[in-house]
Amino acid sequence: MSERLDSMLRRHGELSKLIQDPDIVKDQNQYRSIMKEYSQLNEIAEYNGEVEGLAGQLEETRTLAQDEKDPEMKELAKEELKELELKMKDAEDRLKFLLIPRDPLDEKNIIMEIRAGTGGEEAALFAADLFRMYSRFAETRGWKFEIMNSNETELGGLKEIVFSISGKNVYENMRYESGVHRVQRVPATEASGRIHTSAVTVAVLPEADETEIDIKQEDLRIDVMRAGGPGGQCVNTTDSAVRITHIPSGLVVHCQDEKSQIKNKAKAMRVLRARIYEMEEAKAASERAEARKSQVGTGDRSERIRTYNFPQNRLTDHRINLTLYKLDLIMQGDVEELFDALKLSAREELLRATAS
Repeated sequence: MSERLDSMLRRHGELSKLIQDPDIVKDQNQYRSIMKEYSQLNEIAEYNGEVEGLAGQLEETRTLAQDEKDPEMKELAKEELKELELKMKDAEDRLKFLLIPRDPLDEKNIIMEIRAGTGGEEAALFAADLFRMYSRFAETRGWKFEIMNSNETELGGLKEIVFSISGKNVYENMRYESGVHRVQRVPATEASGRIHTSAVTVAVLPEADETEIDIKQEDLRIDVMRAGGPGGQCVNTTDSAVRITHIPSGLVVHCQDEKSQIKNKAKAMRVLRARIYEMEEAKAASERAEARKSQVGTGDRSERIRTYNFPQNRLTDHRINLTLYKLDLIMQGDVEELFDALKLSAREELLRATAS
């Protein structure tokens, strides 16, 4: 890791000079590319500077704690030493975190799919709760949100919903949500107060550009139909709903939220492209197997990843053995602590794999 750090710091120094070169500034495309690399390396340089500064403070304070004659000053030095050691560990952990090679997918936008599983109406209601949780988190990040397709129940639940999120580092933050989310709570319709267990499945797909996935027109079967919804509220009088079948893979995508057939087809193609991209990425990841495995899970949507226990206000992520007693806040979109823990765990696993 030290060799990697030295190499990155040298590159940071080179880029510091380049961004001041008038010829580089004139070429806006080159300048933007250099600035992007510089900003990533600049964070590493700043944390390295913090680590070096703390190392100096630790040496001085350690000497003071050992050699100081005044008992009161000696005790103060010991207390300060504890604080500095904690700061040093945090700074070193963050620096290690930044040194791990970034996954190129991290910067991608995503398409998310939430589907009610076992539990009937209660599962559909929880699917709607999860959708609100993700949408509120996206709002706090300033991310753009777009519903691609949804299927509501009469009680306001969601049998399924497909939506896109675009913004900075969306996939990096959301990628670990793929899997089975289990909920334990008393349904509003339960008169006896008995706790029910339901499940919802979430899939997170990195969104592919048209240039990344080439879909041949002859590989598609496109069907149009009238859209439907609960209570007849969303039923169209025109054939605007679109179902696209990708014949080679057997993947089927359905979109009906727009009144325009053209818009529904465009959305369906985005979802299809993302699913095919995910399949290809999963295949490539399995070929890279050991280097890519992490304790936060495989991203398989059949894997149970988390339990939401409402009576105890408890959330448990089974992949990293993390339990938080603030489920009420989490369901309002306060997921930063959870997502950071998942990212850190994945990076630590990658760090171990890189070091071995």
